[in-house]
This record gives sequence, C-alpha cells and structure tokens, in this order.
Amino acid sequence: MGDDSEWLKLPVDQKCEHKLWKARLSGYEEALKIFQKIKDEKSPEWSKFLGLIKKFVTDSNAVVQLKGLEAALVYVENAHVAGKTTGEVVSGVVSKVFNQPKVKAKELGIEICLMYIEIEKGEAVQEELLKGLDNKNPKIIVACIETLRKALSEFGSKIILLKPIIKVLPKLFESREKAVRDEAKLIAVEIYRWIRDALRPPLQNINSVQLKELEEEWVKLPVGAPKPTRFLRSQQELEAKLEQQQSAGGDAEGGGDDGDEVPQIDAYELLEAVEILSKLPKDFYDKIEAKKWQERKEALEAVEALVKNPKLEAGDYADLVKALKKVVGKDTNVMLVALAAKCLTGLAVGLRKKFGQYAGHVVPTILEKFKEKKPQVVQALQEAIDAIFLTTTLQNISEDVLAVMDNKNPTIKQQTSLFIARSFRHCTASTLPKSLLKPFCAALLKHINDSAPEVRDAAFEALGTALKVVGEKAVNPFLADVDKLKLDKIKECSEKVELVHGKKAGLAADKKELKPVPGRTAASGAAGDKDTKDVSVPKPGPLKKAPTAKAGGPPKKGKPTAPGITGSTGTKNKKGLETKEIVEPELSIEVCEEKASAVLPATCIQLLDSSNWKERLACMEEFQKAVELMDRTEMPCQALVRMLAKKPGWKETNFQVMQMKLHIVALIAQKGNFSKTSAQIVLDGLVDKIGDVKCGNHAKEAMTAMAEACMLPWTAEQVMSTAFSQKNPKNQSETLNWLSNAIKEFGFSGLNVKAFISNVKTALAATNPAVRTSAITLLGVMYLYVGPSLRMFFEDEKPALLSQIDAEFEKMQGQTPPAPTRGISKHSTGGTDEAEDGDEPDDGGNDVVDLLPRTEISDKITSELVSKIGDKNWKIRKEGLDEVAGIINEAKFIQPNIGELPTALKGRLNDSNKILVQQTLNILQQLAVAMGPNIKQHVKNLGIPIITVLGDSKNNVRAAALATVNAWAEQTGMKEWLEGEDLSEELKKENPFLRQELLGWLAEKLPTLRSTPTDLILCVPHLYSCLEDRNGDVRKKAQDALPFFMMHLGYEKMAKATGKLKPTSKDQVLAMLEKAKANMPAKPTAPTKATSKPMGGAAPARFQPTSAPVEDSVSSTVETKPDPKKTKVPGVSSKAKSTQGKKAPGKTSLKEDEDKSGPIFIVVPNGKEQRMKDEKGLKVLKWNFTTPRDEYIEQLKTQMSSCVAKWLQDEMFHSDFQHHNKALAVMVDHLESEKEGVIGCLDLILKWLTLRFFDTNTSVLMKALEYLKLLFTLLSEEEYHLTENEASSFIPYLILKVGEPKDVIRKDVRAILNRMCLVYPASKLFPFVMEGTKSKNSKQRAECLEELGCLVESYGMNVCQPTPGKALKEIAVHIGDRDNAVRNAALNTIVTVYNVHGDQVFKLIGNLSEKDMSMLEERIKRSAKRPSSAPMKQLEEKPQRNQNMTSNASMLRKGPAEDMSSKLNQARGMSGHPEATQMVHREFQLDLDEIENDNGTVRCEMPELVQHKLDDIFEPVLIPEPKIRAVSPHFDDMHSNTASTINFIISQVASGDINASIQALTQIDEVLRQEDKAEAMSGHIDQFLIATFMQLRLIYNTHMADEKLEKDEIIKLYSCIIGNMISLFQIESLAREASTGVLKDLMHGLITLMLDSRIEDLEEGQQVIRSVNLLVVKVLEKSDQTNILSALLVLLQDSLLATASSPKFSELVMKCLWRMVRLLPDTINSINLDRILLDIHIFMKVFPKEKLKQCKSEFPIRTLKTLLHTLCKLKGPKILDHLTMIDNKNESELEAHLCRMMKHSMDQAGSKSEKETEKGASRIDEKSSKAKVNDFLAEIFKKIGSKENTKEGLAELYEYKKKYSDADIEPFLKNSSQFFQSYVERGLRVIEMEREGKGRLPTSTGNTNGEEVGPSVYLERLKILRQRCGLDNTKQDDRPPLTSLLSKPTVPPVASSTDMLHSKLFQLRESREQHQHPELDSNQTHSAGTVTSSSTTTNIDDLKKRLERIKSSRK
Repeated sequence: MGDDSEWLKLPVDQKCEHKLWKARLSGYEEALKIFQKIKDEKSPEWSKFLGLIKKFVTDSNAVVQLKGLEAALVYVENAHVAGKTTGEVVSGVVSKVFNQPKVKAKELGIEICLMYIEIEKGEAVQEELLKGLDNKNPKIIVACIETLRKALSEFGSKIILLKPIIKVLPKLFESREKAVRDEAKLIAVEIYRWIRDALRPPLQNINSVQLKELEEEWVKLPVGAPKPTRFLRSQQELEAKLEQQQSAGGDAEGGGDDGDEVPQIDAYELLEAVEILSKLPKDFYDKIEAKKWQERKEALEAVEALVKNPKLEAGDYADLVKALKKVVGKDTNVMLVALAAKCLTGLAVGLRKKFGQYAGHVVPTILEKFKEKKPQVVQALQEAIDAIFLTTTLQNISEDVLAVMDNKNPTIKQQTSLFIARSFRHCTASTLPKSLLKPFCAALLKHINDSAPEVRDAAFEALGTALKVVGEKAVNPFLADVDKLKLDKIKECSEKVELVHGKKAGLAADKKELKPVPGRTAASGAAGDKDTKDVSVPKPGPLKKAPTAKAGGPPKKGKPTAPGITGSTGTKNKKGLETKEIVEPELSIEVCEEKASAVLPATCIQLLDSSNWKERLACMEEFQKAVELMDRTEMPCQALVRMLAKKPGWKETNFQVMQMKLHIVALIAQKGNFSKTSAQIVLDGLVDKIGDVKCGNHAKEAMTAMAEACMLPWTAEQVMSTAFSQKNPKNQSETLNWLSNAIKEFGFSGLNVKAFISNVKTALAATNPAVRTSAITLLGVMYLYVGPSLRMFFEDEKPALLSQIDAEFEKMQGQTPPAPTRGISKHSTGGTDEAEDGDEPDDGGNDVVDLLPRTEISDKITSELVSKIGDKNWKIRKEGLDEVAGIINEAKFIQPNIGELPTALKGRLNDSNKILVQQTLNILQQLAVAMGPNIKQHVKNLGIPIITVLGDSKNNVRAAALATVNAWAEQTGMKEWLEGEDLSEELKKENPFLRQELLGWLAEKLPTLRSTPTDLILCVPHLYSCLEDRNGDVRKKAQDALPFFMMHLGYEKMAKATGKLKPTSKDQVLAMLEKAKANMPAKPTAPTKATSKPMGGAAPARFQPTSAPVEDSVSSTVETKPDPKKTKVPGVSSKAKSTQGKKAPGKTSLKEDEDKSGPIFIVVPNGKEQRMKDEKGLKVLKWNFTTPRDEYIEQLKTQMSSCVAKWLQDEMFHSDFQHHNKALAVMVDHLESEKEGVIGCLDLILKWLTLRFFDTNTSVLMKALEYLKLLFTLLSEEEYHLTENEASSFIPYLILKVGEPKDVIRKDVRAILNRMCLVYPASKLFPFVMEGTKSKNSKQRAECLEELGCLVESYGMNVCQPTPGKALKEIAVHIGDRDNAVRNAALNTIVTVYNVHGDQVFKLIGNLSEKDMSMLEERIKRSAKRPSSAPMKQLEEKPQRNQNMTSNASMLRKGPAEDMSSKLNQARGMSGHPEATQMVHREFQLDLDEIENDNGTVRCEMPELVQHKLDDIFEPVLIPEPKIRAVSPHFDDMHSNTASTINFIISQVASGDINASIQALTQIDEVLRQEDKAEAMSGHIDQFLIATFMQLRLIYNTHMADEKLEKDEIIKLYSCIIGNMISLFQIESLAREASTGVLKDLMHGLITLMLDSRIEDLEEGQQVIRSVNLLVVKVLEKSDQTNILSALLVLLQDSLLATASSPKFSELVMKCLWRMVRLLPDTINSINLDRILLDIHIFMKVFPKEKLKQCKSEFPIRTLKTLLHTLCKLKGPKILDHLTMIDNKNESELEAHLCRMMKHSMDQAGSKSEKETEKGASRIDEKSSKAKVNDFLAEIFKKIGSKENTKEGLAELYEYKKKYSDADIEPFLKNSSQFFQSYVERGLRVIEMEREGKGRLPTSTGNTNGEEVGPSVYLERLKILRQRCGLDNTKQDDRPPLTSLLSKPTVPPVASSTDMLHSKLFQLRESREQHQHPELDSNQTHSAGTVTSSSTTTNIDDLKKRLERIKSSRK
C-alpha cells in the first residue's frame, strides 16, 4: 500500500511516466478528462503533455496502452501544438500499436494517424506509414496499407500523395503474405477510383492473375468522380458547404468542383524515369552508320525496345537524336525510316518537355520526308511529328514549318498543312496570337489555290481549325481576299473540328468569340511592343533592358516570322490600305476628261494648256477653288491629277503656275480618296521639281500629303527609286532631305530598310557632296529608330566616310525619336474598328531586325567544318572556330537554319582549353546578334549549356558566359529560359560559382518580367538549398533573388514549397521569406495599350511611330523597373546633365537619361523597421568598424538595392570619386522633393555618408558635409527624431572628421553637430562627443572638448552623461594634455561649466594635480564672470510648426519615451527669457539666498490668466499624433488646437493659486454643461480627475492649515470642484472613462473631505459635505461599475492596512460598497466579474479570516460576505467560471468560500436564516483554514530540512511569521532537535537583519497611497522640510504636494493613476508657467535620471537652519 499512496499524490504528468502500470493507467485516464475539459486549443495546458504523447501510444502494458491511445487521440484532435509530435507519435503507432492483437488498439492507431492528417500533417504521416511498409512484421505492413487506404478514401488524392504509394505497389503484390497481397489489392482498387487509367502503366508488370483480378474489381467501380468525405481543418467550411448542397438535393456544384479534380493526376507523373543512354548497345553509333541495312535495323530495334519505357530520365540525347534524324532524312530503306520515326516518337513521349531542345533539328527533316508515299512510313512520321509537337511550342518550330510550306512536292505540302491543323487543335486563343497566325494563314492561303486537291483540302482543314480556335474576328482580316465559296468551305471544316481543349463543334466558336477578345486586344497592344523588341535587339548598353519587359499581353513573345513574308511590300499595311485606298484601275485620258469636266468649270479645262501664263494661272486659281469646295466622295482624284499633268504638265515654265499646280496636288491628296494609281501619275513630276529653288518646297508638301494618303513606306520607296533613276544630284539630295523629315513626322513603321540601304549606299558613293551629306543625315534619322545595328551595313565603306557616319550617329545618341505627328489620323476613320486599325500598321510595320536582309549560311557549315571544330588537336579546333566567326562576321545577319553548328559549338563549351571556351562564347554572342530573335529556337540546346559555363572556376570565363547569356536573353526574352526543367536542373548542381552567377542573373532579370512560366516553381527547392549553402556568396545571392521569385510566385506558393524541408531549415527559410515579403517589389506594370496611340515614352527602345507628344509621355510612360519612373523630356535631361558635371561625350546612351527621371528613393513600407530588426537580431553586420571592410560595403549595397534607384546606386558605389560627387549633387537636388523617401532611407543614406568620410578626396567630403547640413535642416523642419540605430552608426564617424586638418571641414562638422541637437537629444549626443575626446588626434580632442562646452552652455548640466561628476572628471583629465590647444579647450569647457554651475564644479571634478588646479583657477579668474550672469543661449534656429505629418513620417518621429527629459531641457533652453538669468543646474536646488533676502509674502502672485474663447475649441481639429517634441515656447501656438487647450486648462486646476484654479474650473464647467461641447473632454477625464484630487489634497494639507487664507475662498473652490464633478458624473459616457486607479484616489479624496472636521466648523461647511455626499452617490452610479467596485475594494484594503486611517473612513468605504451591492441586480451583466473576483481574492490574501476577525469592527467581514453572497445568488454555479484571472486558484481561499456557499445554497435552500449559514460557514472556514495552515507550515519545515532548499524555506518562514504574527510554530519545532531549533532561530534573525538593513531606505519614501513618486530621496526630504516650515510648494515649483506627511507602513502598492499621468501634467504645467513666471527657473525639469548623489551634497542641517531663518523673518 505504501507504493500506492505514494503515486496517488503525484501530478498527472508524473503519473503518466510512472513505472507502475496502475499509476500510468490512472494518469492516462486523468489526462483524458483534462483534455476533454480544455476548451481553448491554444491553452498552455497542452504544452505540458507535449513530450509525453509518444509514451501514451507506445506503453508496454496493453490495457494501459488502450487508454493512452484514447487520450492521445483527443489530444491530437484538440491541441494546437499537436502537430509537433507527428513524426514520433506516428512512428510509435506503426511500431508498437499496429502489431497489437487487439483490434481496438489498431483502430485507435489508425484514427490517430487520420487525425494527424486532418490537422494538416499528411506528408509526415504518409512518410512514417511508407517506412512501416519495410517492416518485417506483416501485421504492421497490413495495418499501414489499410491506414493509407482509409486516408485516401476519406481525404482524397489531393491530400494523399499517390506517387510514392504506387511506387511500392508492385513490391507489395509480390509479398509472400496473402494478407499483404489482399490489402495491396484493396488499395489498388481505391487508387484506381481516384485516378482511373493512370494507374495501369505502373502496374503493367505485375502477375497477370493479379492484374486480371484487379481489372474485374475496377470494372465494378462506379463511374462518377469520387469526392473526399473528410477535410483538413483549413477546408472544414467546404465540408459544411457540401453538406448543405446535399441536403438541398443538388450537388451539381460539388460535381463541378470535383470534375476537374480527376484529370489532375497524370500517369506520366506516377512513373519512375528510366535511364536508357547507358543501356544503348556499345557499338550503336557504328552500327547505325553500317552499310548493311540489317545492322542498321538491329541498332534501331535496340533503341526501339529502350524507348518503349513510358518515362525516360533526362540526359544528353543530342547524339542519339542526330543519328535517328540522319536515318529519317538520308536512309534509303523506307522500313528503317519508319523504325527511326518510331524511335523518335518514343523519345518524345518519354522525355516530354525535355525533348523540346531537339525538336527544331528534327521537324524540318520529318516534314521533308513526307515525300514518301508508303502509308506505314507516313503514319510513323505523323506519329513522330505529333509527339514532337507536344514537347515544344508552335512558336518554336514555326520557322521550320513555314519554310517547308513552299516545297514543290504536293505530298509534303499536304502533310505539313495537316500537321498544322493537328497542331492548331492543341492551341488556344492565347497560344495562337495574331503574330503567329498571320504567317501561317498567308502560307495556307497560297495552298487553298493549289492545283492538287489534297493540298487544298488540307489547307482548308488547317484554316478551319484556326477559325475554330481563335474565332472569326481574329482570322477574318487574313481571309479578306478569299472568295465566298472557299470561305464557306473553311467554315464548314471549322464546324467539323473537335478541339483538344474541349470546344464542342457547331456555333461554339462564335459563342466563344467574346472570350478570346481580351486576349487579342492584349495581343494588339503587344503588336507595337513586339516591333520594339526586335528593333532594339542589336543595340548595346542599357537600351537592352527595356524591350524584354515592354512587350504587352500574353502573346508577348509572338515574333513575326519568316522574313520572306514580312519583308515584301505587298503585305505591309494591308489594313491601312484596305480602309483608305480603293485600288483604282488606270483610267484612259478620255474618261478622265469626262469626269473632270463634271466637277470643274468649263473655262478651267479649256485654259489648262493656254499659251498665256496668266490665263493658266487664273485657270489654276479656279481649279483650286473647285477642289477646296468639293466633297471627298465626289472628288475624282485620278481625273483631276491627269488634268494637271496634261500638257504642259510638269514641264510648266512659269514658277507661279507650277507652285499652284503642286499646291493643288497636295490639296487633292489631302481632301480626296487618293490612290496609288493617282500617285503614280504625279510622282515623276514631283521628284523632278523637288530640287527646284522656287517650287521645291511645294513639291515636298505635295509629297508629304501623298505619303499621308498612300502611306509613307510605299511613297518613300517610289520617290527614292524615281530620284535615283534620274541623274540630277540636286533632286537626289532634296529627296533624301525630304525623307529624313518625313520619317520624323510619320515614324518608322513599315519602312523597307533593305530598299533604302541600297539607295543610301548609291548616294554615299555620289560625287556630289550635297548628296553624300543628305544621305548621312538620313542615316542619322534612321539610326534614331534602328539603333547601332544600322552601322553594320556600312562597315565596308571608306574610313573617311565611315567616320562621318559615326559622327552623325554620335550626334543622335541620347536622343529620343520624336513622336509621329502624321500618318495616324486619317486611318482611324475607315470603316473598321479603330483598335484593329491602329493595330495593323504596327503589325505590318514589323520589326526592323526582320527587315534586315538575312543570309542563309547553312551551306557554309559543312561536315568538314563541324569535324574540324570537334578535332582532337586544339589548334585545328581553334581554326574551325575562327572559320565560324568569319562566316558570321561576313554574313552580318543570318537565317535561323545553321545546320550542325549548334551541336558542334555545344561540345566546345566544355573544352579543356579555356581559351577555346571563351572563343566559343564570343561566337555565340555574335550568333545571337546575327540571328536576332530567331535564336530563340536554340535556347534549349545551346543557351542552357552556356549557363553551365557559369560554373567555371575561372573568373574571366564566367564573365564571358554571363555576357553571352545576356546577349541571348536580350534577343529571346526570358520565357524560353524559364520554361521546362532545364534551369532548375542547372541550379540543382552543387557548384557554388554556377549557383551564385545564375541566381545573380535571375535576380537581375526577374524584376523586369510581367509574368513568368509556371515552371519557375521548379527552381524554388534548389533556391532554398542555396539559402543554406556552405558558400556565403551563394547564400547572399539566394537571399537577393528571393523577393523576385516571390514577386512572381506569391508568398503562399513559396511558403508551401518549404513543406519538404527539414524542420530546422524550414523555420530559417520561412523567416527569410517573411523578410523578403517586406521587400518584395511590385510587378512591372504593363505598358499602356498600344492601339492607335502607342506611348511616346517608349520610343527610345521602340522602333515604331509614337504618337503622344514627348511632354505627355513624361507623365504617362511607366518604366519597367520595379518602381515607376518617368521618361525625361530631352530638355530636362540636358539640364540635369549640366548640374551633374560633364558627361563623357557621346557615351551616355539614351536609356540612362530616361532612367534618371523617377524618384531616387523608393519608399518601402516598414523597410527601415525591418533593417533595424535584422541588425538587432544579428542577421546583418552591425555598422561598427575602424575602416570599412568590403562586407560592410556589400551589405549596404544590398540593403540599398530595394529602395534606391539603380542608376543612383551605381553612381554611389562607383570606384571613381567623381561619380560620388554626381550622386551627392543628385541627392541635394531631390532632397526637398522626396522628403518621405529620404526619411525612409535615412539610415542607409547616413551609413553611405560614413563611407565617404573614409575617402581621401576633399571635394567629396565637402559635398557630403554640404548635403548633411541641408539634410539635418530638413529633418528638424520635418520634426523628425533620429533613431538610436541611425545615431550610433553615424555620429562616431562624423566626430572623426572634427579632427580634420582643414579648417573649413572642421567648421562644417561643428555646424552639423549643432543642427543635430535639433533632431537628437543633446544628452545622448554628449557621450559620443565624449568618446571623441579619447582620440589620438589632438585636433579632434580639442574640437570635441569645445563642442562639449557648447553643449553644456546651450543645454545646461543635464546633458552631462552618465553623470555631471563623471563627465567633468573625464574633461578635467585633458587639462594636463601635452597639446596646448587641447589644454585650452579643456580649461574653456570647465570654465563654461563654472559659469553655469558655480563653485560646485570643484567638487564635481574631484582631485586635480596642483599644476592643473592652479591653471584652472587662473583661467576662471581671468574669465571674471559671475556664476549668475551666464546668459541663456537662445536657440531660435528651429521654427516651431504645428504640423499634421504624413503617417510614415510621424511613425518615425515618435522617439523613445526616455528622451522626454532632454527634450524638455531643450524646450526650456529655447523658451528661456533673457531675464531668467539664474541657470538651475539641479532639479531641486533651492535658491536660498534669494529667499532669505526676500521679505515679501509667501505666496507668489499669479499673473492674470488669459481668457480663452472657448467656442473656438470646438472647431473640428485633427489632433496630431503625440510627438515627443520639445514643448512649444509660444503660448498662442500651443493653443492652436483643442487638445492642448484642454490640457492647459486642466493643468491649471491643480494650481496652487486658488483664483487660477477657480478660473480653470469655471471654464471646464462651461464646457461640461453644453451637451454639444462636452464631448471635447473625452480622453481627458483621467487627467482632469487627477488634477482635481490633487487640488483636494492641496486644500486639505495646505490651504486649510493656512490661517492667512480667507476660508470663503476655500469654500468657493470646494463648491467649484464639487459642482464640476457633479456635472461630469451626470454625463454617463464621460463618467465611464474614469479608470480604477483614478477613481480610487478620487473616492479617497472625497471621503477624506467628508470626514474633515475643520469643514464642519465653517458656515457653509455642512452644505459642502451634503454636496459631497450627493457627488459620491453620482460617482457610484454613473462610473464604470467594474472600475468603481474594484477601486472601493482596493480602498477598503488600504484603509484597513493603514494604522493612521480612522475607522470612520473604512466605514464610509464599506457603506459605498453596500450601496454598490444594492445596485448589483441591475448592473451584474455590465460587470467584469473576473476582475472583481481577482480583487476579492487579493483582499482575502492580504486579510485572511483570522486577521479580519481581529478587526475591532465586524463590518469588513460582513461586507465581504454580503458582496460574495449577492454575487453567488445572482450568478449561481456559473460564478466558479469567473476565476480565470486568479493564478493557482486551487490554493485560493475565495474558491473554497464560493464552493461552500454554492453547496449551502443547494443543501439548505432557504431553510435557515442567513445568519446561521454564516456562522456555520465561518466555523467550517476556521477548521479548513487551520488544516491549510498546518499543511503550509509542514511544507516550509520540509524545505528547511532539505539541503538544497533550506534558505528558501527560512525566507518563507520569515515571510509567514511577518504576515501572521500570531501564528504558532511551536508544535513544529517541539519535535525537532535542539540544534535544528537554534538553526532556525539564527536563520530568521539573519534574514531579519538583512531585510531591515535594506528596508530602511524606502520607508522614508512611502507616501499616502503607497505610491513611489519622487525622483529621489532628496525630494522627499525637501518636501518634509518645506511642510514643517509651513511653506507650500508654490514658490519654487508650482506643483501640488505629491505626498502628505501621513506616514504609513509599506504595503503592496496599488497602481494609482497618479504615476501614470502626473508626469504629463507637470510637463504641461511647467512649460506653461515658464511663460507666466519669468522669474522661475527656466531649466527645471521633472526628470529623475539626471539627479545624482554627487550633485546633492548640500547639508540637510544647513538647509534646516536657513529655512528656520526664513520662517522667523516672515513672522
């Protein structure tokens, strides 16, 4: 039994771990009950059991284990922390529960596992269960499978990952145990239910019998989609929703939801990838080349067998694909061709997207092989190409497909069209953009007119499919010329088409039409951008960045295709011409005359060829009038121009007639429907006259009008060819000039560069210099649009000419192409939709790069060259590479087909010879520029290998690789790189170089993208592993890239991806994610939609016409940086340049200027706070160094990257100091305009400036100091408060510069330090300067000492930190310095202190050597200043502004509270009046001399108070957030808002001057009596009540004792106070604001007043007491009931404890409590019972039953019982639920008492009177409390007896004896030895001595309410002295006394409101009274911090004597 009783006493958690099974059983049962009781899932109770749950489930006793499992299940279900136990508990269940014979145990085990899944821990559970499948015990395996099956059945396949289960299924089917096989079968059926046929491939290899059985079971399964029946916690609402639907009888929605759940599982995903490359036959590559077809067949069959594996491991299949391609293309045996095609199909199916990189090589070969007629070959090829299509995109292979479309072989054409049709079926409106559709439609339209019917049919099918996919609206523009029959055929085909993406046949296309439109409008928006993208491609420098991001809309990468198609003028601007130009047939001269005569006057036609020029002129005038009046529709343009061309036509000799003629041509072109036919008629004449001096301008006008009518590209081409077919050089040069101008006016859209270039070359070769000059000018204009790639065409010109061209280009650099002003308006008026219209010219205009002539070089890439590149000898390899470079150089622009070159170059990227690697990289860079956007198709096979080179160990190789990757990315955009797994595979490689370079690259590119492929998520796991990489650089780069990944993927996806990490890693990564979330930039915005008005701002990077004038573009263009930046107007940028010093001429690329326009500092919300947190948490280096190391600079750079403009950052961290000067100049310019940004980045700016202090360049330093002066001026204007972090990382470095040899620099630094005091407390600046005095640099020491002197002079002694004594001692040390300047500075500083502080200085500085002391005394004599004459330094620099700051700034401005004191000092300093000459250097020093000499009255006169117009208060004022600012010196300023007015008036209430107080009270009463105004008091109630009871105390203690005072005045003051209070407590909303502490003090004051016998003796005294009585009733009724009840209980407790308190006082408090008890039935519901019961509990703790009984009166105990009884009666048993705030309530006497009461009320419901119950209860109480006491003492003695706790026990015994002095401890000592007794007594004595020793000091500071008020002991002593002398505290320090002389035993202090608010009150009052009492000390503060023992050495006796003298003199 001994054992039994032992464990019964143990707490639950110890029982659960007990070695006795019974104990454990009982423990588990109790735990189960506890778990069921806890309602709050976050209760701390759960955590106690956290470590025990595993023991619950793994108990060795089967019976106990069952109970443990039950408890564990409840725990997992309800505890918030349960998830932490998942791993250990589930593994325990698997190993110890699943092998139990009891079914119940297994069921509970399964339930626990499922519950863990429900609380979102599915992955961990599944992991443990899968481990369990490897267990040797079949029972465990069966149970694990069953659990997995149940989990899948209940939660569904979204929660339970099927892949790992399916992986082990075949193994389970092979098990020897039947039970395992059966269970495997059941789970296979369950899996099939969820994923259907996707399960078949993985199980194809199991035993056929088992497979058959499975098939039978599968067939039986219901067809509908399964639904989960159980949900995760986070999905519980969904469950409720489903239930509702089912109850409503319709679960259609549910069905819909799940319908898309089923196809989610892709069988491919479930398969294991197989590695086949290593399994290829060793001689495969030899055999495949063998002469015998049988050997080749064997080789192919071997491959076919391998590629049958449904999923293949990624690898380098290039050689294999190349071999198969060769067989398909070249093999003569058709059977082998089919076999090779099958192998390619297998590869494509098995590799999926990973095969994409080889698609480009294979597609053309397969398409060309379609010439074979044999059905089996054709079928194999079709399968192959279809499989390959799925691994890539139509975009990537479009070039190859379109090239084959022109093949002469009809079968090839037919099969290609059919392939296109099949491909289209896989597309959607967004993946088939216009840019892609256009070339395909153009090619297919040729085919529908083909002679072969099969070709026509195939083309119809393809066009029909396109129509179905994108809808009619998108395709119709391309079908404009198709006749109706063919159109119907296309539509008919369209209706038959079944799309892969599930559009049904029929009218679906039309219905869906609305949907594709948004996609297409985006596409149209993209059209312009698309041009841009390619245009800017070859440009170097910053221009490169914009295009990739600028393209708009989804089809952003849609590049124009086959140059052959786009280049021809025919397709250009098709839409524009369609709307505008009716292609007129040429009319005969007769018809023209007829038409002309119909509209022209007859005389006009007759006189056309008159020989008299005047008649011809008159005729022309009439002609002009007629044309002006004609209507557009009626005007026969062709006829009219023919008339003009009629003899003499363009040979007209009179210049006036000719000018008119040309003017009329222009009019006709502008006003009529002018066609190209008409244009052809006049062209010759116009070009002929363009060089004419008199008519040239008119000819140009006519040409421009014509260009507007017929589009510039066509006109320009005609004009150029006409001009250059003539020999007249003047005409040629003027034509070129006209064209230069026209391009600027019309923009460059659609011009045929090729045609121009040949003409320009002719012009450059001309002998006439004017022609050459014009040609060069034209090139300059073209350069604006085309960019540097234009120069390539002229590289072979003569050097002299080339230098002229270069000079012209240089002139153009940095300029923006002007926005087009012509050629737009006319074409939006056609018949069609405007958007389409504006779109088309852009589309047609196409990319400049595509207009460039491209050379086909594939024939030059011979097999010899390829074998050279792959030769063993490096020299030959180098030769091969040189040849390739030569070929590309020569061709300049090449076509995308480059044969075998990619494979050859790829091999060289991992060449052992690094020089060759670099050469290859250069070639690839060249290749990118030469091929342009078409390089895209080589990204996978060549681009990704370049990335691999980034892992090279050599720095220069990596740099070359990075440059190459950038050159490629610029051409291709980022999408190609991010698609697929290639990039993530690279990142997976654990090469630190590769990782850091790649992450750096991604961090640069990702922010510029508007969207990214979903495959980006594949990189995330590797990114996380980089975050924890061993290499610091990799970690840093990964952290930098993190926000940009998050920008695209979102925080949720990123956080979800951490699920697979180890727990430790996960926490770290999640913390980093949180941090990155704060810095995450916004995605770049889409450029404004480029319909008919593309934005002008885009022009620098664009090639198309831009219509917005440049000024507009400034505001509207959005740059593609993470922050919006605006394009600069050229004018602005040039101005900026001049301020920033000269730029290197001609080098600034345009983009730079454009970049520099936006804000330089970006406001990142909470950025600064986050940085401070990081520094505090040591996540980053603390800014502390002697010289800046690289890691500090790097860290700063990183932190700046998110909030400083990129270009500015480049300047700031440039190696050349001139760039730093530029950066500073820019920062100065932006200081005013970007205040918020500057404040947001202030910490970083200051850190950067500290780096500049370490530069040797003086100009930078001067500029930095200049900036700092402006900066601190701004900060003080903004009322900013420097944070500790900013100060500590900046001030020490600034102080270093104070020791600079240059005088001007020292002066600047001092000026900055001076300004700094306005934003950072001088007292905190002081230690930094003090630190500077320890420097080795003597100049620095001297300057710092001077600065210290200035600080003391300006701000008084309070600035001396840590104490004036210590500070002065340190300064005095320097008097003995060996440097004369330092000695002088030290002496001057101490003299300054002497002037402020008097002789006290000598005490403070301590002992000096004689020499030093004599020097000091000498200096003090010389300065001959009396201590009293130190003038107060006026700090007028800082204008006071009443500001409502922006939220960001005000948040930064709330400085830490402890700065209040120093701020107030500053305020005093600023507000001090010159006459207030006496500097007070210690808070509480009396100027006794003055008092002794002054024989005036004791009370100082108060000046008249300013009367305020109270009406003004109530205007709606925005009360600014409280700022810790110096209080304003200007009285009126302070009253500029309501709050401060009320604060001021309230501060007057507590005034020592009765009149002032009465005036203030009257004003407040006026407010309270008007309902509409009373609200203004809200928020000030506590403050007002505090002031009031302070005034009550002041009257009680001071005024009533003052015999000189008229008692009427006191009565008047009382009546004002009481009247005010009654008004206040009638307004319930205000009364409720009073807090507990304040109410307690108020009630204390009122009850004291009621008991004041001195009042009763006065005439109106009785009336006052009656009013107080009424007021007390109001307070009890109207206050917040909880607060007042609480206050009364605390007051009662205090009054019973205080020996000095009269019993009458306690009685009145209890009466108040009884009144409250009577109110309880009405108020019980509004009371916070928990708080009241806590107060009662504390009361009962301080006054146990025994102690209460010793009271003389029995009222207290009765009051308490009545209160409790009433509460019990009202609440019933529920009252026990309200004990939540009581810690360890089991030990609370209150709980026991309540339980008894409840029991009594149950047992004797009303049978006995209340009194008997009470007696009975008290008896029981006595017994129980005695038993409790004994237990308690027994516990204490037990502690004393044990070695470890003996001291603790003695201390407890001492406390106990002190608390219950009558307690009897004899019985406990009696049984013990004599030694023990004496040990205890001795111990108690020692403790008593210790405690008494320590306790002596505080007793003197106890005050009436036991609050700790005073700043120091001296304040108390002084107060006591003053009190004894009968003085009040008005003279020196106008505060009401905080303490009375009633001494009181120290009791547990009750938090009173006084502590809370009196500091605020004093600050306000002092600052006001400063202005009203000029003679008061102007530097007095209420700060405890600066009073020190050393500064209060005044002898108390001396004080007493002096005070006595004063007193006697007054009498």
